[in-house]
Amino acid sequence: MAAVIRTSIRFLLNGQPVELSGFAPDLTLLDWLRLDRRLVGTKEGCAEGDCGACTVLVGRLIDGMLGYETINACIRLIGSLDGTHVATIEHLSRPDGGLSPVQQAMVDCHGSQCGFCTPGIVASLHALWLSDPEPGVNDIERALQGNLCRCTGYEPIVKAALQAAATIPDLDNDRLVAGRSADGDALARFADGARIEITHPRGQTLVPADVDDLAALFEANPEATLVAGSTDVGLWVTKRMQAIAPAIHIGGLAGLQLIEADDAGIRLGAGVSYSAAQAVLTSAYPEMEDLWMRIGGQQVRNMGTIGGNIANGSPIGDTPPGLIVLGAEVTLRKGAARRNLPLEDFFISYGQQDRVPGEFVESIFIPALAPDAHLAVYKISKRRDEDISALCGAFLVTLDAEGAVGAARIAFGGMAGTPKRARAAEAALVGQPWAWSTVSAARTAMSEDYQPLSDWRASAQYRMLCAQNLLIRFFLESSGAPARLSRTPALAEA
Repeated sequence: MAAVIRTSIRFLLNGQPVELSGFAPDLTLLDWLRLDRRLVGTKEGCAEGDCGACTVLVGRLIDGMLGYETINACIRLIGSLDGTHVATIEHLSRPDGGLSPVQQAMVDCHGSQCGFCTPGIVASLHALWLSDPEPGVNDIERALQGNLCRCTGYEPIVKAALQAAATIPDLDNDRLVAGRSADGDALARFADGARIEITHPRGQTLVPADVDDLAALFEANPEATLVAGSTDVGLWVTKRMQAIAPAIHIGGLAGLQLIEADDAGIRLGAGVSYSAAQAVLTSAYPEMEDLWMRIGGQQVRNMGTIGGNIANGSPIGDTPPGLIVLGAEVTLRKGAARRNLPLEDFFISYGQQDRVPGEFVESIFIPALAPDAHLAVYKISKRRDEDISALCGAFLVTLDAEGAVGAARIAFGGMAGTPKRARAAEAALVGQPWAWSTVSAARTAMSEDYQPLSDWRASAQYRMLCAQNLLIRFFLESSGAPARLSRTPALAEA
């Protein structure tokens, strides 16, 4: 148990220290900013992390350096902010009262129309301006994935971002840059190694001192809600009005931020965000990059964690299919006891995982990709960016010296109540030549693997046809075979 217990969280708000206690476990940062602090420049649009009108920057010390990321304040819970610096739109102008380069460029290029989304867009572009001195159009569009302009003013917004990047920065006149040293020192002083316990009539907010303290807390309170990035839990609060107490915040635990890579593979702590994992994962498995950059918007990738995506057990989570075909393994912990489990065995049925009360996902190990393996991961969604999957398919095939399939692993999300292997389709591939006839047989076998449901994202028929056609796409891309569907009757309907 932690030696010290604190009854308040401490953080910086626009460079000023805040100590907060007695708040409800479901209090969002957006509500606190607008209702308590009257910082109404941060807007509420969707209250589910989609539109980006509520975007603010949150800074955290990482290896002694203060870095900032954009997040959605509408679904970020206030209890997660201990030891951070929250910077709102009011803090992004120059200390001398002038407009920042991003703000001035938005004026010059007429990037603001109705204006409701503008504060969030400025925050996103300010974060890009801080991190990338020479962004291209693709970088700018990626930074704006999580910001919706319903006036469709993206062309002048992109022009504004390019103009801001071309401006010679007066770094001493940027509050975040000028205050980096002092703000970093303040955050370092906040780090006292204490467990935080905050009581409210609606329940407790708990922040463990470290991972061992988390294990003890969760074992003692197995009914608690573990909150990492709150990209799901935040919606439970704002959309379902669901009680989450006691809430245990784990996003700031250094022991869950592990990133290790060697010849055997990659191990990630369960608290590693999509953004933090991006470089190491896409370097080792470049075939996953397109999927990775379509997980939410930048704000969601900064908040959401791979461990959370796995632990929630959603059948349409973006990461499990690819991780399953790579042979990923999860480490589960309860108290001091740990056990390892293949990721595909973690998912039992809809809403049920192989995880006993008080047990949590501590890390994920992803084996290295064999040199002769072919990998692909595809996401199908109604909207290309910042949308939930209708289905997500992952394929891994290894060919022998004669061009036959030596091993095959296929997994889909959105086709069953859990992320699930396509074992009948795999069996139809193994031992057969990597050819149209083999793919045709495996495509037909998929109907033995899945009986998908119809919902508002896609019909069962559409899901099955997409899954079968993704196998064709994988075959074409991995083999270089010509797409002569008219000569292959079994595939012509694709």
